[in-house]
Amino acid sequence: MDAAALPRAEVRSPLPLGQTLLRQGLLSEDQLRIALLEQGKSAHAAPLPLGKLLVHLGFVSENTLKAALAENLGQTSIDLARIVADPAALERVPRPLAERYHFLPLDYDAKTRQLTLAVADANELAGLDKVRALLGRETPLKILLAGESEIGQAIDRYYGHELSIDGILKEIETGEIDTAGANASPEYSQPVVRLIDALLTDAVKQEASDIHFEPEKSFLRIRYRQDGILRQIRALHLAHWPAMAVRLKVISGMNIAETRAPQDGHIALAISGRPVDFRVASQPTLHGENIVLRVLDRQKGIVPLEQLGLSETGLQELKRMLARPEGLLLVTGPTGSGKTTTLYSILSHLNSERINIMTLEDPVEYPMPLVRQTSVREAAKLDFANGVRAMMRQDPDVILVGEIRDAPTAEMALRAAMTGHQVFSTLHTASAVGAIPRLLDIGVTPDILSGNVIGIVAQRLVRRLCPRCKTAAPADLRECRLLGLASDAEAPRIYHPQGCEACHFSGYRGRLAIMEILRIDGELDDLIACRAPKSELLRHAIDKGFCSLAEDGVARVLAGLTALEELCRVVDLSERM
Repeated sequence: MDAAALPRAEVRSPLPLGQTLLRQGLLSEDQLRIALLEQGKSAHAAPLPLGKLLVHLGFVSENTLKAALAENLGQTSIDLARIVADPAALERVPRPLAERYHFLPLDYDAKTRQLTLAVADANELAGLDKVRALLGRETPLKILLAGESEIGQAIDRYYGHELSIDGILKEIETGEIDTAGANASPEYSQPVVRLIDALLTDAVKQEASDIHFEPEKSFLRIRYRQDGILRQIRALHLAHWPAMAVRLKVISGMNIAETRAPQDGHIALAISGRPVDFRVASQPTLHGENIVLRVLDRQKGIVPLEQLGLSETGLQELKRMLARPEGLLLVTGPTGSGKTTTLYSILSHLNSERINIMTLEDPVEYPMPLVRQTSVREAAKLDFANGVRAMMRQDPDVILVGEIRDAPTAEMALRAAMTGHQVFSTLHTASAVGAIPRLLDIGVTPDILSGNVIGIVAQRLVRRLCPRCKTAAPADLRECRLLGLASDAEAPRIYHPQGCEACHFSGYRGRLAIMEILRIDGELDDLIACRAPKSELLRHAIDKGFCSLAEDGVARVLAGLTALEELCRVVDLSERM
């Protein structure tokens, strides 16, 4: 077998397993000697692998062995108890092959044709060869380590059951419960359990940011928010909703007996081979409990600063502000405008072992290495203002305050900036310049504000045109006005959404940020100290080359990245008419 075709872990020369466990202090020399003697007794037959023998003797647990093997082989281990397997992956590996070699298919990426496998032994080359022969030699395999008994239980749970949404719904509606998986857990044999798993997996694969379960008078509407727009994907009979709501509340840690008060919960799963969190909120309505899940996909939550979609000028201006050793940087915009993503990108850009970054969030959305992250907890009387006060005693270099909501939080953030810290936060305002009067309005004095603000970033998210189906046409007179072009200027060709299968016939695929970046200089500080009106602040910013949201958006339209009608949906261009 060609070594170049193997995953990295298969060509690595690890330490012997026994030596690895000894080095980690998980096994004594006496225990290793006993295990080797037991292994030698079965020399006349096929000897048991050392790892399986150590678990059988009770010297180590299966989870301990899995973690040690993962470190030894340079692999990633995974907990199958919190896994939802992809039906498309299960279809590609027959059950007899999975049972013989202790493999569990977790995910299949149709674009890259990559198959993710959970395996008990990453050096089971014969089994991996058979999978490649079955799928084609060009199919890349991603290997994750799991315990052998975990894999066996998961095989029983998934194989032999209907896992597609349509198939499960048919099973529920006809009442024909599939009992082919005789060894499956009683819980997973219930179609409602599989239906919720299938919907969560489908939402993640379709890159939805939210899942809405909305009971109406006679049916249940299920909608995904994709690229900022809600899209209905299913309508079910209302009779199915009580059982589905109970399942969602159970796995998110809510009180299933409480139906008349709002509740919050949390679900942590591994979907498509990667960790995904769901923030769950229930709300009593006229026709029953409305439940909304916010999808927090860690793989997509932290975007490199250079990939935020900033113009070259905007990126350099932002980096120039971040080069200042102290001060407050604000990111503004309405809910769902990508403020948190921008802040995480900034923290990721600054993150290193040389500085101490601390955050106070409501709640923590994406865990980051090296960063000390804390959730606001009203029950423990830990609000933003008290949290910042406590963090100041932790020797931080950089502080992230999730949101400035009131004068005490704003004042504490600014005092932290005054004492030599970089402070980042969000504020709900419509524009960058509008953040200044907003802070004054909530009670921050001009003396504290002046000189302590690095800059303000205002942003919105617009949908990106699908590159496969967008069509170009010359702009008409109205469109030229909205683009800010003179009446005698040559009309440019701009792109419009068309719709194809790749974008679910919406004409858009993905989103990009449009931003306005206001860097606070000395002259602007003087205007703030004098309580200058917003119009004067804006005039000064424009004189210094300030680019507004509308101008940044128009540049994206002319570049063919988004449509003019999409820009008008997000940014007010009415003054140009």
